Amino acid sequence: MRGLAACLLALLLAPAAAQAQDCRDLTHAGNVYAICEIHMTGADLRLFLYDDTGDLLGHFSTVNAALAPTGKTLAFAMNAGMYHEDRAPVGHYLENGIEQMRVITTEGPGNFGLLPNGVFCIREGRADVIETLTYVEDQPACAYATQSGPMLVIDGELHPRFLIDSTSRYIRNGVGTNADGTRAVFAISRNAVTFHEFGSMFRDALNLPNALYFDGNISRLYAPSINRNDLGFRLGPMVGLVVDAD
Repeated sequence: MRGLAACLLALLLAPAAAQAQDCRDLTHAGNVYAICEIHMTGADLRLFLYDDTGDLLGHFSTVNAALAPTGKTLAFAMNAGMYHEDRAPVGHYLENGIEQMRVITTEGPGNFGLLPNGVFCIREGRADVIETLTYVEDQPACAYATQSGPMLVIDGELHPRFLIDSTSRYIRNGVGTNADGTRAVFAISRNAVTFHEFGSMFRDALNLPNALYFDGNISRLYAPSINRNDLGFRLGPMVGLVVDAD
């Protein structure tokens, strides 16, 4: 009984990061992915782009340095949306309720303009992937939002432009959410995959009705729990789970 009581106490005192996130490898249809599942109840999930002086953050380490004086740190982070050469967002970007880039609703070149695209919206206690035109119509009260594209899964269906026999393969990353917004799963492929394979993983392996592509080739992950701290050139928008440093 004493041992059982000790185990229960340890669970109650477990760090918030362990309760809020679960990072692991997932194999689906012959491809391997690193995924981090965030349970949104009580989770402090944020977007990061510039520091308080307006300078680009650009790296996971810079975000951690900015959080340190507040006694906080990142438990997980990932690049979260496409950006221009100066790292400014290509599409809609909202941070702490302040819009830094408007919503783009028109078709355009590249993956971002492969409609339908979508917006990843973070609110208190929930996170949602929302198709862009629905986002504009509904105007959800997001604290943070980042637009990217294309949508990978739309109401349980793969993007209509995805080809099962595509030869376009890259390391890709993105996010999917469940219907009530309590579960957000971030994924990055460990090997090069097609859009069809990546979307199918979110729909069929993770059972998520909506998923959004963040980027490919430059995709990076920070997840100390699985020994990931991908380095490289400066990033634009990043998403991260913030926890107490102790």
